[in-house]
Amino acid sequence: MDATTEILPPRYRGAQRIARGGMGEIYRATDSTLGRAVAVKILAAGYAEDDAVRERFMREALAAARLSGDPSTVTIFDVGEWDERPYIVMEYMGGGTLEDRIRTEGAQAPGQSIQWLEQAARALDHAHAEGVVHRDVKPGNLLLDREGNVHVADFGIASATGMDSLTMTGTVMGTAGYLAPEQAQGDRATAASDRYALAVVAYELLTGTRPFESDTPTQEAAAHVHAKVPPVGGHANLPRELDHVFGIALAKQPDRRYASCAEFVAELRGAFDEAAGTTRPLAAVTAPPRRLPPVRPVRLLPVLVAGFVVALVAGVVLAAALSGGGSAPKSKATTSPPATTAPTTTAPATTAATAPGGHALNDQAYALMQQGNFAGALPLLQQAVQKLQGTGPSDPYEGYANYNLGYTLLQLGHCGEAMTYLQRADQLEPGNADVQRALLQAQACLNPPAKHHGHGKHKGHD
Repeated sequence: MDATTEILPPRYRGAQRIARGGMGEIYRATDSTLGRAVAVKILAAGYAEDDAVRERFMREALAAARLSGDPSTVTIFDVGEWDERPYIVMEYMGGGTLEDRIRTEGAQAPGQSIQWLEQAARALDHAHAEGVVHRDVKPGNLLLDREGNVHVADFGIASATGMDSLTMTGTVMGTAGYLAPEQAQGDRATAASDRYALAVVAYELLTGTRPFESDTPTQEAAAHVHAKVPPVGGHANLPRELDHVFGIALAKQPDRRYASCAEFVAELRGAFDEAAGTTRPLAAVTAPPRRLPPVRPVRLLPVLVAGFVVALVAGVVLAAALSGGGSAPKSKATTSPPATTAPTTTAPATTAATAPGGHALNDQAYALMQQGNFAGALPLLQQAVQKLQGTGPSDPYEGYANYNLGYTLLQLGHCGEAMTYLQRADQLEPGNADVQRALLQAQACLNPPAKHHGHGKHKGHD
């Protein structure tokens, strides 16, 4: 066996090292049990010899694994030890990192930058809601999949290995460039620190440079603490309306920054729209729906056609009534109830027409899901599933609603309930990649990875 693969458990075969840093090495390998490509991160031997660091690494990795249900977070499949070196197995992303893009291409287009920032913001806000702080948000930890979507990696791992220290040569330049002032001063990182770092990433995406880029990491860290935020306006033809947004996002005091990552990115988009005026708003880049709940089509054309037909028929009936009805007996016309007193038999039909159906309920819920409001989407999806029960496979909306309900329950931590609806969605949409992925996440939620210790063998995975 190749020496480079002996440090991995036998389950992970064909390993090829794809990255190496101060904290350890990352390999691309094939999970022979499940037949999929994975990335395996192994803690450097120097750190692995320190029991306290190894324990913290494992604890942080397991905490990060709780976030794997989020579509913009890199999914962690397994956490364990092999030959006394901790490792993490995660999904393999084939599109490189935002650091690669900036290094090779420089500043990115505003529309594309906003899309990436929205995806990263969603993952970070979800982590903060779960009590997890990333501590090392930077372009190198924002991975791209093959469809060009951003996924946040390495939650908490940098802190676990001391990567946020300014004394580590070869690894601190990138990290120091994104340190919030409180981190640079040795204070504990908080969610506000992550939001500051995301603002630095946004600045770099739009301008091609970091706001306080310096010759040494020490100088750069000091600038985060003391220097004024350089203006963005005018740089690479960017509008001056952005300066106010970055002034808040990069405030020295954490409590003066935006309350969430999503709010910051929304303000960025708003600044572009304000600068462009009503005639040229910043175009939204539509993200491929591979890892998001699939967009459910709202079938407007059939509805419009049906409405036109109903209106046409109603017009004909009304015209016939006004003209005396032609062939209708006059006795019946004269004994009909007045228009203001509708027959009692029409009341149920009116109620049914105004009550939302399964399609509408699903689409309303999906709009809330896109906003991250899963609690609001839950009751709508429960009604949608009930109304659509038994309509598949002729109506794909039954599968959509079951998937969306299962996905929503998964986000709310109800893993057992989620499994029920995801399994039904799998029956209705066999082979659907989104459903399969959500099922794996639900299984991982129900059976979290156990902490493994081994000397020469990896328990439970041979």
